[in-house]
Amino acid sequence: MRLAIPASIGMVFNTLYNLTDFWFAGQLSSDALAGVSIAGSVFFLLLALGLGIQIGAAALIAPIAGQSGDDDERRGSIADWVDQILGLSLVLSLVVLIAGLLVATPLVHFLGAEVNTVAPLALEYIGTILWGAFTFILTFAAAGALMALGDTHSNRNALAIGFVANLGLNPLLTFGLDMGVTGLALATVLIKGASALYLYRVLTRRLGRRCRPRFSSDKWAALLRQTIPASGNMLTIILGGFITVALIGRFGSQHVAGYSVGLRLEQVLLLPALGLNSAVMAIAGQNLGAGHLDRVRQIYTIGLQLGLAMAAVFIPIMVFLSPVLMGFFSDDPDIQHTGAIYLKIDAIAFYAYVVLFLSTATLQALKQPMFPLILGVARQLVIPASINYWLIVYQGFPMISIFYTIISVVVISSLIAHGYTLRQLGKLQVNTPATSA
Repeated sequence: MRLAIPASIGMVFNTLYNLTDFWFAGQLSSDALAGVSIAGSVFFLLLALGLGIQIGAAALIAPIAGQSGDDDERRGSIADWVDQILGLSLVLSLVVLIAGLLVATPLVHFLGAEVNTVAPLALEYIGTILWGAFTFILTFAAAGALMALGDTHSNRNALAIGFVANLGLNPLLTFGLDMGVTGLALATVLIKGASALYLYRVLTRRLGRRCRPRFSSDKWAALLRQTIPASGNMLTIILGGFITVALIGRFGSQHVAGYSVGLRLEQVLLLPALGLNSAVMAIAGQNLGAGHLDRVRQIYTIGLQLGLAMAAVFIPIMVFLSPVLMGFFSDDPDIQHTGAIYLKIDAIAFYAYVVLFLSTATLQALKQPMFPLILGVARQLVIPASINYWLIVYQGFPMISIFYTIISVVVISSLIAHGYTLRQLGKLQVNTPATSA
């Protein structure tokens, strides 16, 4: 809980931050809200890479942090990994910028944005974010390293201060300087840049020297072996989301906006579980490095129990308060109705999401990221996209059928993930894990 609570609080502020952008976009116009919602789907591509870097950093550094032995030697090994992660993050930031500029326009159109109204606003937001992509990726990398060292407080502080700063910068840039949607994006880039500087300053104090980018083919390869599957898992979520948004877009951009706001509200309620996920990954990784194999399974079990308690609190909120919550963001009846219906239906799968999060975190701590990726491709992309495309395009089913498909696949996938995780944990008693990368 020492790690989970700060991580959960930080994620609360992070999602409140995103909801703040939605709220201010809604004050501009319904088209602006729809544009930022669609831009958010593209923006998740950047988050996929950043989260992959964060998970890869935590998975490689946590076992080293858990080892016994000489403190200076251990600190030097960790510092070298941080330098390698910093170098790779800068290179990947350039890749994101180039790729994003190439695919942004066709992707926005694919997602159903109206060419003369919503699409220009979405591209306005995306363009600013892409040029500041390095600030996001560097922040994720530093947060992952600190999480592996048992520090989730610093990232929480950065996210909390960022949220407060966003409350001031958004109205200043968007309305005061009349920058519109560009002001929302620029505020985010500025805040993420300041967050990256703060987190690397904390790392500098922890490691006793400054962080500097380095290149080692062996270590970059080891990092990519953890990062690519983790990013790929996130990417399947995003690509599946693209298809979902595109199918919902057939019913109108206002429904896309309603679904997007509902999804963010759901994420707010899932944040304590995501904080628990971060704690499970860090603590399991440290215990793996220290050779305490029995504790790894115990950590997973306790995580599931805590997640069940969270579900008992948040499911009623999704079911009974969703119309009220949606009313804070728009007075458009289509936006409100779509978001509220999504929240009520998806409440059925709330605990299934928790099980998936914790299973994935445990397997990543064991340096086994491939199964979550394979399951993610099936769960997020192949199965729901195929079923929903058939239902909506060929059979003419109503939009609500998309939501029922999503929850059905999530519940079945959580059972599969839980069974596989228990099987891999059982093997710990007979297999000796590696204690360093």
